[in-house]
Order: sequence, then C-alpha cells, then structure tokens
Amino acid sequence: MRTFDSHRMGVAQGTVELFSDFADGGEMWTGSGSRERRRRVEFPDPFSAPPAVHLSLALWDVDAAANMRADLSTENVAADGFEMVFRTWGDTRIARVRLSWMAIGPVASEDDWTLY
Repeated sequence: MRTFDSHRMGVAQGTVELFSDFADGGEMWTGSGSRERRRRVEFPDPFSAPPAVHLSLALWDVDAAANMRADLSTENVAADGFEMVFRTWGDTRIARVRLSWMAIGPVASEDDWTLY
C-alpha cells in the first residue's frame, strides 16, 4: 500500500490516442513479433512527489483473426509526468489504441514550509 503524508491530494486524468496504425500500415497493424509504443504524458500541474498512476484501455481495436495480446504499464513516473507503455507480440494485429490514465498524489499547499 502506498501512503501519503500530505493532507492535500490531487487527481489528474486524461485520455490519449496512443496510435492508429490501420490507416497508414503501421507496425502494430502489419507487423509481427515483439512491438512497443511509448508516450510521455505531462501533468497539467506537477505533484509535490511522484503520484500513483493507473492506466486503462479506453479503445482497443484489434483483428479477431489472431490472438489478442497486450501488456500495458507505466514507467518513469515523476512529479511532472510519466511514460505510458503498450506492448504486444506474436501475430496480434492492433489497429488502434486509446488509453485513459489517472494520477493521484500529494500536491503543494500554501501551508507547506521547508527547513533549510
């Protein structure tokens, strides 16, 4: 479990179209084997420490003729943003993916003070 010392919490959220490969013959649609897409997301306002970030599939358009394989994760989570990572492998053909994210973490307050 992750706990936060601050009584002031912030929530940021958004949706990102990670890719749309069917229109232009991109590797997620035409390729095979291990494939990966990454996208950096910047928070509208920074947190005071790295937040907890949750990702979910908002749209997953896949070819039904092959196995549907996906690995979704976050990396490089920092107070100002994070990196979303989508991976697939084998013969999976993915036309497009849209991801929703939510970050929850401590934010600065006017009552905060720092010892020097």
